[in-house]
Parts: sequence; C-alpha cells; structure tokens
Amino acid sequence: MGSFNWHKKAEYQWDKRASFWNERSKDMWENGSRKDIIPFIKRHIPKKDFILDIGCGDGFGSYQLYKAGYRVTGVDLSSEMIGRAKRYVQQGNDMSFIQGDITKLPFSDNQFDGIMAINVLEWTANPLEAILELKRVMKRKAFLCVGILGPTAGPRQNSYDRLYGDEAICNTMMPWEFEQLASENGFTIKDGFGVYKKGVNKNEVKNLSIPLQQALTFMWVFMLRKESE
Repeated sequence: MGSFNWHKKAEYQWDKRASFWNERSKDMWENGSRKDIIPFIKRHIPKKDFILDIGCGDGFGSYQLYKAGYRVTGVDLSSEMIGRAKRYVQQGNDMSFIQGDITKLPFSDNQFDGIMAINVLEWTANPLEAILELKRVMKRKAFLCVGILGPTAGPRQNSYDRLYGDEAICNTMMPWEFEQLASENGFTIKDGFGVYKKGVNKNEVKNLSIPLQQALTFMWVFMLRKESE
C-alpha cells in the first residue's frame, strides 16, 4: 500500500465519525451489543483495579467501568473522541483520557491491572504489534477483555476495498484467528461469549463448537490472562 499511513487515516476517519458514534454509544452499552461486557468484566477483575480502556471512543464505556468501581484511563486515536470523553471527568473521580496510538502507548511496563479493548484490534494495521503493546503495559496475571467483530458484523464492510488492492483501515482478523494469535503470544483464554444478531437461536448455537459459534457472531468477547512477559 505504498506510503499509506494506516493509523493517520484511521484517526481522520474516526474524527469524522465522532458525532455519529456519540449518538449511538450510550444505547450500545446499555441495551445493545455491548450491554453484557461490564458485567462480564466484573466477574473477572476486582473492583478498584486500574483498567485501561483502549479505543475508548466517546468515553461512555469508560464511564460505565468507573461507575462499576474501577479506576479508569481511556485512550483513543481520535482527538474528537477524546474531547467528547473528557466531559465525564470531574474533580475527585478517578478517570482520565488521553489521545494515543495502541501501538505506541504512553505508559510504563506492567502498569495496568486490566485492559478493555472492544472492537479495536480490527482497526489496526498490525494486530500482533498491538497485542504485544497491550501485553507490555499489563501486570503479569492481569486480565484483558477483547471484543472482536465476527463475520456477520456490518462494520467489516470497511475492509472490502482491500479486494481491489485499495487502501482500507479495517483488517480481516476473525475471532478464531485472534484467539490463536493471543494464545501464541503469552495469553491464556479464560472465558468468552458471543453477541449475535436477531434471528440466531442461542439455544441451538450453544451446542455448536466454539469456532462454529464464533462464525455466527456479530462479536465475540474474550477474557484473557497475561501469563508471561
């Protein structure tokens, strides 16, 4: 793709989408595809732990983490998103927001007790590089909650132009590929669940193998634990 700067292009695109995203995010976290993520995190990560919300968008998910009892730092590539997220920061609350790149995080090694990364790694040019950077800033035995868009997710249309050899800012990594990549690079898979579009019978799906369940998803949410440096 020549001189194409994936992350600069992604920053530009998410800046443009900030208003649209802001209109939808509250409903996604409270009623939609992300409504079960905070309860899932609460089952694995103790309250008062220090969590990094990478790809925090407009900050509503970070705010939900804070209300659930966590100390939270949100990071997003988009300055427009971060500007909107900072409205949740008030004097005395343990929240902060920083503009930053997932592949070059401004944090020290072994800093966070946990990380939440929902629909972020699909938008990176090099998912392995991003995973290793998340691993770097996590404490050993810390938990990483990752949401990966499944094959039925509409946002995956953003990768279609790559079939023509054109520039795109969405990669084609599937949930089962992420699972293998994480397992080969110092993480163990501890838990997970699928988010499905209407029309999928969950009682039938649960009898399928995990890869087949993932193949029907809008998103698969993983809970992983860092096992090695």
